[in-house]
Amino acid sequence: MPKMKSISSAKKRFKLTGSGKIKRKHAFKSHILTKKETKRKRNLTQSTLVHKADEYNIKLQLCMK
Repeated sequence: MPKMKSISSAKKRFKLTGSGKIKRKHAFKSHILTKKETKRKRNLTQSTLVHKADEYNIKLQLCMK
């Protein structure tokens, strides 16, 4: 049986933390920034963790399970 390939777009979008959680970046920070408030743009800069309900599917995409 051939090897499982991980999804390339998932490799670029998600990183693993030391404790095994999955880190992601916020959306809506790439363009049309003039109408967004400074506070909102600043908060979108920080990365956050993936919700527990989505972790299983992302781990499948990264070929971790």
